[in-house]
Amino acid sequence: MEHQLWKALVAVLATLGKPRKRRADAYTDHDIVKVYYWAVIHDRSQDWACQATHWPIHLRRQRLPVPGTLSRRLKTPTVVALLDALEQRVIAPKEPGLFWMIDGKPLVIGGCSTDRQAGYGRAANSKAKGYKIHALVDPTGAIASWRLAPMNKDERVVAERMLKVAPIQGYVAADSNFDSNKLHEVCDRRGDLQLVTRRRYGPDHGTGHRKQSAGRLRSIALTENPFPRFANQMLHDRDDIERRFGQLVNWGGGLTCLPAWVRTHRRVRRWVQAKLVLTALKRTTQIRTCAA
Repeated sequence: MEHQLWKALVAVLATLGKPRKRRADAYTDHDIVKVYYWAVIHDRSQDWACQATHWPIHLRRQRLPVPGTLSRRLKTPTVVALLDALEQRVIAPKEPGLFWMIDGKPLVIGGCSTDRQAGYGRAANSKAKGYKIHALVDPTGAIASWRLAPMNKDERVVAERMLKVAPIQGYVAADSNFDSNKLHEVCDRRGDLQLVTRRRYGPDHGTGHRKQSAGRLRSIALTENPFPRFANQMLHDRDDIERRFGQLVNWGGGLTCLPAWVRTHRRVRRWVQAKLVLTALKRTTQIRTCAA
């Protein structure tokens, strides 16, 4: 499976322009990305991928960067841009849609970790330390926008940032935790988005004395009218994002955990980005694991 993923990745990279490098560099940006993804595919550290003995025999003749060079080049603007272009080519929606789902998935690390950029907040029915992926997903599994934030960052705050710039339109279904006037106002200002969510404290509670955004009033009307079938179906379909997050972790090369060498926001984001790309490649090219 690793070899199939590798071939699919190299094929996509070949479509992202001709490999180029500065005179002072011994390796192209494509070379750096390939070495990094070789480590991610095998759930190993960057140092591991810089050793020729960990590559197939037919690939051992290539020159490999030393770990310091790989780490330095991964931070350069051109390599970051190439990683982002690869992400957009693989995981971004191919066609515009009118139905989107938004949610977050916790990425837990050990409580004894000294990662100062990780947060301590709400995970799955518990408190934990780590990060959280926030994503806007369509029914096919394509990701229009995603963010990585510390565990203690409010999901509604991150959702506001995504919805302001996400290239989408239509309906966005979310759970009741996203019921926020500010979030509805973001959608109202765009004019082409309607957030649909049940009220955070249930339909038996009033709306209080504060002014309610027009988007929130429309959401209440959709979910609490005598014939709420349309809204109920959207909220039922929203559960599909949980299955998409499950598919991200339920295979050997997926985002099963954050390894000990993946700490601080920059490294975690790069690792998660690569796992999103590999999961999308596995799905779109119909690569099956041995267990399947």
